[in-house]
Amino acid sequence: MTGSEVPPSFRLVYVPGVMPDKWVRVWKERLPDVPLTLTQVPAATAQGLLLAGDADAGLVRLPVDRTVLSAIPLYTEQTVVVVPRDHLVTAVDTVSLEDLADDIVLHPLDDVLVWDGLPGRPALERPATTADAIELVAAGIGVLVVPLSLARLHHRKDLTHRPLVAAPESSVALAWPEAATTERVEDFIGIVRGRTVNSTRGRKQQPAQEKRERAGAQKQQPAGGSAGRSRRGATGGTAKTPRRGKPRRRS
Repeated sequence: MTGSEVPPSFRLVYVPGVMPDKWVRVWKERLPDVPLTLTQVPAATAQGLLLAGDADAGLVRLPVDRTVLSAIPLYTEQTVVVVPRDHLVTAVDTVSLEDLADDIVLHPLDDVLVWDGLPGRPALERPATTADAIELVAAGIGVLVVPLSLARLHHRKDLTHRPLVAAPESSVALAWPEAATTERVEDFIGIVRGRTVNSTRGRKQQPAQEKRERAGAQKQQPAGGSAGRSRRGATGGTAKTPRRGKPRRRS
């Protein structure tokens, strides 16, 4: 670890679609005295916040600049196409890029997918955000291709989605500035990797935990003093010297 000072809190940013709740819950259980500040930020700004020192770590979408950021890939999302419920593709379980050839495929400015070339027909203008694009899909203007988590985030009753085959995918990673790998960052790395408390490298036990473990060890040990006295009492203490008989007189 390169960080010599432990910050009073841990600042974690995450991008839309990521669900950090389970990791935050474990953090609160293991480090109840260290507040975790959780902030959702646009995917395009997450890397800049980390490099500026405005966050200790982030749950971000790849790619990131690996020359200045360390990153641990966590999972890759399925890509889906969001369509109105009466769209033709709702009749099938999966959709191919060719199936969208006649559709206007919306391409928002905050798109997190990296395309070599969009399928379908381009829109006259690019929506500013994914949320704006969802509104256009609901209005029947076009369809939208996004990671599954974003389709769920912007769920509407009048829209549905289908898996899109052979489309670009989005991967989520834990990232932090390479030059700022603090103890708190190591703690969070251990949590997202599923390490137990005792296996989290580089961390000392918290005083409260040490106290609990010492108390548990004392309960398991026998009470040496009283047991020793009982054993000595059972032997009757000091043994008595046998009485010698009177010497017989010689006749």
